[in-house]
Amino acid sequence: MIKTKVPAFTLLECLIALIVLSGSLLVFEGLTKLIAQESRYQQQTLQKEWLVFSDQLRTEWSQVDLVKVENNKVYVVKDGQGLAFGKSRSDDFRKTNDKGQGYQPMLYKVDEARVSRQGGLVRIDFTFKNGEERTFVYAFEETG
Repeated sequence: MIKTKVPAFTLLECLIALIVLSGSLLVFEGLTKLIAQESRYQQQTLQKEWLVFSDQLRTEWSQVDLVKVENNKVYVVKDGQGLAFGKSRSDDFRKTNDKGQGYQPMLYKVDEARVSRQGGLVRIDFTFKNGEERTFVYAFEETG
């Protein structure tokens, strides 16, 4: 009898291949869960930032008199000083003096902020860089 070697996989080689495949699938599953968790965290972070911003803006505007709404900015007077609130040329919504000087960002990653006024009611429609939209509405007290 002549012995010939036929090339084939041994049982050990098959087991090693299965271990490598299962390990790769486990790593892939872990990364998928991590990405989903990060996405949920980012969504919660934006919500927290929005809540802080809206609370801060309400507090700021509770102590001011509305002057005008013009060029997507809200102009107010606080303790004799003119202030403006609006989107900057970069990606933030900020508070400045009425001449646009100073820098106090209040909300980041803003793509667009459209400001409208109807009587004492001011509405700001925000569009964020991620495509999300939010609306802030504030009713100024009528003076006079």
